[in-house]
Amino acid sequence: MAIGAPVSSVIPFLNQCLLLGRVGWLYKLPPEHPLRRRSFASVAPGPDARTNGGSPKTGSDVSLKLETTDTRSQSNGTASSPNSSARQPSIPPDWDEKPNLSISAFSQLPSSTFGHNQHMIINSDFKEALRQILWQFRAPIRYAFAYGSGVFPQTASGSKSASTVHPHPSPAISSMQGGQGKMIDFVFGVSYTQHWHSLNLHQHRHHYSAIGSLGSSFVSRVQDRYGAGVYFNPYVTVNGTLIKYGVVNLDTLCRDLSEWDTLYLAGRLQKPVKILRDDPRVRLANQLNLISAVRTALLLLPSEFTEQDLYGTIAGLSYLGDPRMSLPAENPNKVANIVKYQLPNFRRLYAPLIENLPNVAFHDASCTSSDWMDDPETNATMAQDMDPKKRGNMVRRLPRAFRAKLYFRYQSKFQIPQRDFDKMLEESDDKDPTRVKRQQGGVFEQRVAGDRPEDLRKEVKRSIKSTVQWPSATQSLKAIATAGLVRSIRYVREKMAKHRQGQHQRETRTRQAGFGSTK
Repeated sequence: MAIGAPVSSVIPFLNQCLLLGRVGWLYKLPPEHPLRRRSFASVAPGPDARTNGGSPKTGSDVSLKLETTDTRSQSNGTASSPNSSARQPSIPPDWDEKPNLSISAFSQLPSSTFGHNQHMIINSDFKEALRQILWQFRAPIRYAFAYGSGVFPQTASGSKSASTVHPHPSPAISSMQGGQGKMIDFVFGVSYTQHWHSLNLHQHRHHYSAIGSLGSSFVSRVQDRYGAGVYFNPYVTVNGTLIKYGVVNLDTLCRDLSEWDTLYLAGRLQKPVKILRDDPRVRLANQLNLISAVRTALLLLPSEFTEQDLYGTIAGLSYLGDPRMSLPAENPNKVANIVKYQLPNFRRLYAPLIENLPNVAFHDASCTSSDWMDDPETNATMAQDMDPKKRGNMVRRLPRAFRAKLYFRYQSKFQIPQRDFDKMLEESDDKDPTRVKRQQGGVFEQRVAGDRPEDLRKEVKRSIKSTVQWPSATQSLKAIATAGLVRSIRYVREKMAKHRQGQHQRETRTRQAGFGSTK
């Protein structure tokens, strides 16, 4: 500022200096300091812009409010409808007809309780420890979730591991992991990819491989143009905890959730995750993702099945076509372990959506118990209506990109002329804003749904594989460059060790079953 400048221009300049000084001083405080947390909540509010009594409501505040609900204290269900309106929030009918994915506030969601099923309840100290990790990033994170075996166990609670991967973990993390020492996985949703990496490279250059030296513009191009649109930094220590975090643009995330163009992140969010920062647009898109997962699984299942059949089918969707599952690079029991040890969380995630569907229901006397929702031993039976008309409506409401793949397969199978097929696709275009027609299945969709069950399962699985295979393979190849050679080798070794462990467990169960049959 020039000497002799008028007072009117000096005062704003001094105010800016004081604000910058305050922000810089607060960053020097420890992350758990209440003054820092309170001050930065006002400097960098969360994604929810609505106000309540004049004060901004952050995404973390919304998540915290959701988690204070004790589902075990609510009303009981019934055998055919285990989630009464008192126990589970009701979902407006036909909310997925014309979803508005350009919303910017939680008040624009279909209802005030919409999407509460996505928030898993975990230990409060562990949850706070995970949130403290997010506070170590100055770059703005609009949406964040933690997932994987480091957050949700995939083995028996008594299992122990001699390895300690965390240099100085918080007591809450050590207690929740039970001495297993597992790396914790995160995904961060951001608004502007290049800007985010520019800030993060300045603060955490050591998180990146040699690609980071080429600048944020190159990093963002690698992220957005190759694979599934995610940039992972594995094996980095934050707050004394070993983590892996992936960065994805919110537009990329919402597109995959609503259309299934890669099923990479949509598949991860079809399983229980811990949402740490929420966003209204992502919540709506993920609800579309979840109900699409139920519909797809129902097309793969018979008329009667169990909860574990349903959740196992859903959890396995994104692994169909994943090259890691055909190589010795993943635990072959992974899907079964996820469902076995997280059955109550799967119920919390999917039961409200199942109740909203007209062609599937719980049919089990155990569902009348007051605590069946939290009982990991209950494996309730379920039934679905196999009427081709109702199942044709499910086919019509599958995600747009995935549905197109399934349609093309059946065009070839039914030998439909290209002109007639193009006309049919035009009539079923969901992106035309002038159309108000309901998403009802027509003759073609009913014909698809009425195909022989084994043939329908085969075509649906092939469509899933064609969706997953290429993005998953290129994302794995991209990880070698983004993680660096040393960390990539470490990652592959650990995955191969999990594969051997899974094979050993499978062989042990087989021997025990054979021994039991000979007794």
